Amino acid sequence: MSTSSLLAVLDAGDAQPQSVALRSRSYELLGYCADHADSTDHADHTDHTDSTDRADHTVVDVGCGGGRAVAELADRGARALGVDPDPVMIAAARDRWPAAEFRLGGAYDLPLETGSAAGYRADKVLHLLDDPPRALAEARRVLAPGGRAVLLGSDWDTIVIDSDDPAATRRLVHAKADTFPSPRVARRHRALLLDAGFTNVVVEVHTLLLTGDLALALLRRLTDDEGWLAEQADRARRDRIFVALPMFVAAGEA
Repeated sequence: MSTSSLLAVLDAGDAQPQSVALRSRSYELLGYCADHADSTDHADHTDHTDSTDRADHTVVDVGCGGGRAVAELADRGARALGVDPDPVMIAAARDRWPAAEFRLGGAYDLPLETGSAAGYRADKVLHLLDDPPRALAEARRVLAPGGRAVLLGSDWDTIVIDSDDPAATRRLVHAKADTFPSPRVARRHRALLLDAGFTNVVVEVHTLLLTGDLALALLRRLTDDEGWLAEQADRARRDRIFVALPMFVAAGEA
């Protein structure tokens, strides 16, 4: 899939109210509420750092892709930095959000000094890595004491799809999962944070419900099995397609 096609799919998903709410929750867990001035009034944000201190430190969005989260964090008062290993994606992010800051870099070697970041965010990233603990060690390195790490991702074995052929559906879901280096890493978020030395770890599960063309677009990325997809396309035409995608969100304090 080309970068432009991938961005179009991501944009469609990002525009869904559930996705907007999930991103917002991740910013809250980093300590940046929609009304940033009121962030200290909400105990469930687990924000132990004064907002004046946070303003002097970077919040890094690892695997930033098209850069939407970086721009949204900046709008909430963060000094946000997007990092991605793909130069084409970085160029697209810079073009889409010219006021935001983006740099080339990977999850194992972030372009930040030790202890220089107040926040670390990785959204749909860890399943693409062959060594997630190494990425969490790098997150721990760049975070200042009291800094927050927030991880978001799906467990690729837990996609729920309504289908007339559940056996084939299970086979296709597991086959797709096995194409990733770490497909089940989301269920390990809590353990990864604890093993990396983070404290005050919290975990939440938010389920994204997809119907219509957006669900069908996701399933076409899942498989090229024409027979199975034909059933799903027919469901989409009849408004009977249904996909549920649990998203695991975890946060911890350095």
